[in-house]
Amino acid sequence: MEIFKSYIKKRISVTEEQLEQITSSYTLTQVKKKSFILRAGEICNFEGFVKKGCFKIFYLTPNGEEHILYFAIEEWWISDIASFNEQEPAQLYIQALEDSEVFIISREQKEQLFLNCTQVERLFRIMAQRAQVASQHRIIAALGFTAQERYLDFINRYPKIYPRISSLQLASYIGVTQEFLSRLKRQILKPNK
Repeated sequence: MEIFKSYIKKRISVTEEQLEQITSSYTLTQVKKKSFILRAGEICNFEGFVKKGCFKIFYLTPNGEEHILYFAIEEWWISDIASFNEQEPAQLYIQALEDSEVFIISREQKEQLFLNCTQVERLFRIMAQRAQVASQHRIIAALGFTAQERYLDFINRYPKIYPRISSLQLASYIGVTQEFLSRLKRQILKPNK
């Protein structure tokens, strides 16, 4: 819980009582490698703070093609926010890539926190703004960057994630085939030899 408490204190001013009120609303959940914490079609009834591990959050096309939206490691949040907020079937899958631990809060518990602790609204507003900035960058990269630029951007932005994912997962994230990614890596390394 100390990791979570530290995360909160870095972002908002809270008393020890408020901090306890916030953290006691979350439940620690263990998620085994390759397990799904959410599947498309289910209602997402949680938001999760990753204490330990790595997740991929992805969409599957009707023909089964996987498109990874983002990865989440320690101190990142996981959810299908549209499903969580609107209580509609999720479009996303959330799968553990490693044995993981997540602090989970239900929609009802979150609403109760909003009523009882005004600082929580500030915390979630800050998180939403950060997520919006990341999403905006992701859209711009997808629309305007070359595959090589997307690859290099990912490595530079997420150096802690890069070593923890497979080439296939990275290829899905940047929107290329695994074979194309292999050629791209060879091209990038060639001038340095």
